[in-house]
Formats: sequence, C-alpha cells, structure tokens
Amino acid sequence: MSPVFEDFDAIDVEAGEASIFLRRAGSGPAILLLHGFPQTHLMWRQVAPLLADRFTVICPDLRGYGRSGCPASRPDHAPYAKRAMAKDMVAVMETLGFQRFSVAGHDRGGRVAYRLALDHPERVERLAVLDILTTADVWERADARLATGFWPWSLLAQPEPLPERLLSAAPEAAIDDALGGWGSPAEAFSPEVRAAYIEALRDPDRVHAICEEYRAAATLDRVHDLADREVGRRIACPVLALWSGRGALESWYAEAGGPLALWRAWADDVRGGPLDAGHFFPEEIPEQTAEELRRFFAATA
Repeated sequence: MSPVFEDFDAIDVEAGEASIFLRRAGSGPAILLLHGFPQTHLMWRQVAPLLADRFTVICPDLRGYGRSGCPASRPDHAPYAKRAMAKDMVAVMETLGFQRFSVAGHDRGGRVAYRLALDHPERVERLAVLDILTTADVWERADARLATGFWPWSLLAQPEPLPERLLSAAPEAAIDDALGGWGSPAEAFSPEVRAAYIEALRDPDRVHAICEEYRAAATLDRVHDLADREVGRRIACPVLALWSGRGALESWYAEAGGPLALWRAWADDVRGGPLDAGHFFPEEIPEQTAEELRRFFAATA
C-alpha cells in the first residue's frame, strides 16, 4: 500500500473524557472529517489529501474507535451518545485553535456531525452528512429491511455481552460482511485497509465501546433528536446531503420525499443528491467525494 497520510501530523488530544487520536494537514479554513462503522479515520485516506491544499483537514478517530480512548460507559450509555462524542470534537477543535469549522461525517460520524451542529451551532459553519438520515427518522421508519440489511443497528444494540462476544469472535466476518454487503466493490478496500479495520475490532474495550455507541443510538440519541424536534430546534448552517444511489436512502424513503425532504425538516438550507456508488463512497470514489466536499466548503474559504 502506498504511504497513507504521509504529509499529515499524528496528534493525540486530551478532550476531557477521552484522548482523541487524529491526523492533521493543510492550511486555511478547518474541515473536520468523521468516520463511520466499521472504519477509523483511515477511511479518509484518499479524500483528505485532496482537500488539504485549500483547507486545514482534521481526521480523528471517534471515542471508542481506532486509536482514541474508550471511556467507561454507564447503564444509560450516555458516554457513547452522539452528544458526548460531539463534545469531544468541540474540545479537539478548540485545542487545535479553531473556534469555528466545517464538518463532514459518514455513517456513524455523520450522526456525530449533525448532533454537533444542533448542540453547538456557534461552532459549525457548514455540515455535510454522507449516507445517513437522522437517528430519529431511521428508527421511526425501521422495518425488516433495516433489521436484515443493516444488522449493526439491531444486533449491536442488544444488551451486553451478546453482541460483544459475537463481534469479538469473528471480526473478519463482520468486516467482510459490512465492506462487501453495502454496495461498494471489494476492490475499494486493499488487503492492508481491510486488515487495519479488522485489527481495530480485536480490542475487547473497543468492541464494547462500539456496541455502547449503537445502544446509545437506539435510546439516548433518538431521545435527543425527538426532544429537538419537539421544541423546534433546527440546524442553522447550510447542509450538504450526499448518499449512495445504489443504497437504502435512494429507495426506502421515497414516500417521505427522499433524503432531501427529510433533511429539510431539520434545516432550511439543504442541497445534495445521490452518487453512483455504494455506502462507502468516500473510499470507492474518493475524487468525486472530495470534489463535492470542496465545492460545498469552498463557500467559506
């Protein structure tokens, strides 16, 4: 594999409850890139360098993932709610010298990203959400397609220790099913990248943290979304929504007007559309993903 993040600094930042590992490069307005499951910051390996010529690009591992810390959880799963993970990112960016910044998040990172925009509107200039809807919207429309097509939502949210034991027993199977089953071709992931994602699931503490994050999504994250909806809290900044044209968001939510209509219930300024790729499009079509993000974020550059 060619050098990855070779021009990026590797930094550990103390964010209060957790130590956050990140890669940083570039100069100019700051962009925070947040990864999803079953990945780490490594998912941005081809996108981030394409943005670093114009922006300061920061790619962290979320708490519980990759090389970041795994704070002890609680019975209510609050340490792994997206609210807590968003607070990590505020602390990280402030430590790095950025009071305001833009953020893009894919999959689980997209949920941290929109929670960051809702909880800390004074921090976020622009928000890009990649192949997600809000957690409340997903659970309200959940059916057999979600339970069978995206097994982490239901399986990893089960009480411990069942999902921890299953995931720890077969990390290779979990990675291969996710990377091969959600519309992206196997060649989008080199053997080295696949091995890195598998290795990240060999640590029992990280496996437990990831399951806690999914338990939080089934409980507190949903509660937080519904509470915001109840009081009319909305995302104040411009939003770019991109999704897989081959995946669930393109077809499952047509009766609700599709992803743009659902995001417009949360924000006034929403644009975007489908990309001709699978769920992991930042790794499958990195040049196109980078160009979409560059065009959107350049309005602040």
